[in-house]
Formats: sequence, structure tokens, C-alpha cells
Amino acid sequence: MANLSVKAIISDGFAIGVKNAASLIGATVLWILTIWIPYINVGTTIAMCSIPVALSKGKVLSPTFIFDSKYRKQMGDYFILQGLSAMAIFTAFLFLVIPAYVLAYSWSQAIYLLLDKEITPTDALTTSNKLTYGHKWTLFGVDLLIGIIVCLAFLIFGGIALAINNTFGIIVMVIVFVLVLPFSMGCHGIIYKQLTEEPAAEPAAEPAEVVEPEA
Repeated sequence: MANLSVKAIISDGFAIGVKNAASLIGATVLWILTIWIPYINVGTTIAMCSIPVALSKGKVLSPTFIFDSKYRKQMGDYFILQGLSAMAIFTAFLFLVIPAYVLAYSWSQAIYLLLDKEITPTDALTTSNKLTYGHKWTLFGVDLLIGIIVCLAFLIFGGIALAINNTFGIIVMVIVFVLVLPFSMGCHGIIYKQLTEEPAAEPAAEPAEVVEPEA
């Protein structure tokens, strides 16, 4: 079982986010600028979802990678996965909310598995459930800390900017969101890497030496 630590994930996620910040911010800006283009926007959205997978493998991204046609080819499986998970989580939400959160964290790695391993949507959900077993509190802790950091950034920088001018405040909050995104993606890349890493094989035990009895 993977040994996940909230502190290590936040620390490593920040490092990998800073390292790839320029590319990730560029990709995010391109995604925002082209989100209104039909069909193209599906491929770019799927590409944005795949960023933690690329970060988990140490890949250096180009901002224009989101326009790669291979992501549009995964459109069918992407919508099937999102549809299945959305229906199930909505149903779980009716049972006093908590089951919905448990299910959401159980399937949190499904989209990455779908795009990385190219398995079926149902296999991605099943595999994600197995990988996240015993780690849901850690995943929740990471998301909680990211949420606190984002809220503090919005309150401090956005609040000051809004006090000066509403339009300026909105612009600053968008900038804060774009700047925080690489950190969040980095954390999820670290989580995916640790959950899918194969454990190191233990060395085979050497056969015991046979001592011949003395005559």
C-alpha cells in the first residue's frame, strides 16, 4: 500500500508546481481563451484533466499540448466516465451527503487512470476505488489545505483589490486562481504517482548453505 503523507504531498506538490508554473499557467490561459470553441473545447478540457498524469511522470509540458488531437479521441470514454460517476455520486448525496464524499474520493483517480492507462471507464472506477482504499482521509486533508490556501489568497489579495476597485478586484482574483492552479495540479500529480507506483520487489532469499556432516 502507498505511504501517503499530507505534508510530503503539499511540499512536493508545491515544488513540482513551481517548476512547471510557466507551462501550466500558459496552458490554463489558452484553455480559458478557447473554451468557447465547440468540439475543440472538449479536447482542451480533457487535456487539462491529464496534467497531473504528466506531472507524475516528470514530463516537461508545452502550453500548446492541450490542442493535441489525441485528447479529442478520448471524448467518448471521458463523457461515459463523468456520466457514470456523476449519477452515482448524486444518488449517494441523497443518503445524507457523506456517502457522496466517500464515493468522490474513491473515484478521484479514475480520470487519470482512464487517460494514462487507456482502460475502460468502469475499469478506471474500479481501479481507483482499490488504489484509494485506506487513503481517503489523506486525500481529504490535502484538498482541505489547498482550499484554505486558496481562500486565504482570495481574501487577502482579492479583498485588498476589491477595496480599491471592483473590476480590479475581479482581475486580481482571476490572477490568483491561475497562479494557485499549478500548486494544486502538482499535489494531485504527486498523489497519482504515489498511488500507482509499483512497490519495489523484495530480493529473493538466498538458499541456505548445506553443510555436509564430517565423516
